[in-house]
Amino acid sequence: DESKTNLIINYLPQAMTQEDLRNLFSSIGELESCKLIRDKLTGQSLGYGFVNYVKSTDAEKAISSLNGLRMQQKTIKVSYARPSTPLIKDANLYVSGLPKSMTQEDLQRIFHPFGRIITSRILVEPSTGMSRGVGFVRFDKRPEAENAISSLNGTIPAGAKDPVTVKFANNPSQKNQQVLQSLYAAASPTRRLAAPTTGPLYHQARIFSLNLLSVSHNSYTMRATAPSAASSSCAPNYGICIFVYNLSPETDENILWQLFGPFGAVTSVKVIRDYQTQKCKGYGFVTMTNYEEAFLAVCSLNGYKLGDRVLQVSFKTATSRL
Repeated sequence: DESKTNLIINYLPQAMTQEDLRNLFSSIGELESCKLIRDKLTGQSLGYGFVNYVKSTDAEKAISSLNGLRMQQKTIKVSYARPSTPLIKDANLYVSGLPKSMTQEDLQRIFHPFGRIITSRILVEPSTGMSRGVGFVRFDKRPEAENAISSLNGTIPAGAKDPVTVKFANNPSQKNQQVLQSLYAAASPTRRLAAPTTGPLYHQARIFSLNLLSVSHNSYTMRATAPSAASSSCAPNYGICIFVYNLSPETDENILWQLFGPFGAVTSVKVIRDYQTQKCKGYGFVTMTNYEEAFLAVCSLNGYKLGDRVLQVSFKTATSRL
């Protein structure tokens, strides 16, 4: 029974390689397979992986021996990998408005009553380690996530002054064919309202082109011609960099977190400000870890009306200047 031999390991250090992962878990017993999950475009570790043992007794021993192991300022989580069923899909929640003093343990304590939590995290500033006030909670099953939304969205956590927003990190309806077609329309030139004829957003068709390869009932494959991983990165963070244009002078980083967070994991945001006034100069950058999630964000938010302005959103290129 593979469900008793296949393990998922969460919260792995970024510097950990697949060979490191194999060496650690093969010390318990013989492995059938080992895989560290990486970003398809950048090759960067996504912080989790899978190991499948030959014997179920070794898998059980690995959980009891290695779960909670502290590695490079990370505490890894080792548990049985779940069989793939529709019930476990789309159970990832995006939580915003969190108090800056809230820890990951506090976040987990709030959501724990609603079901089994697979992973949880609060996004922090890399340079300071301070909370950004947003996080993610992934439940074992979608009904548990739905129950958490209905119970916690709009409530004020203990010690907080403002209510939190709790919603699905990804909209499941985006996976069907009808919405996929609307995303294709969103990427077409006709939807680029008030697009400039010059400058970094001259024509989004020059930045990427969409080629739908296949559509099934619950999944799709798509490919985009985009800048290379190196040119699409917002230093010093590595990932998929998105250029956001036509922001108002009052825009701050929190607005970009709220806009892009529901589409997937956001590692950094940056609003470009005037040196003297410290007001937004009209554009900024968002870095996401997953290419498909970044693609959906670009397609969905390009042409989105924020206040009295229509946003222009695209993958960052050499013309998108800091």
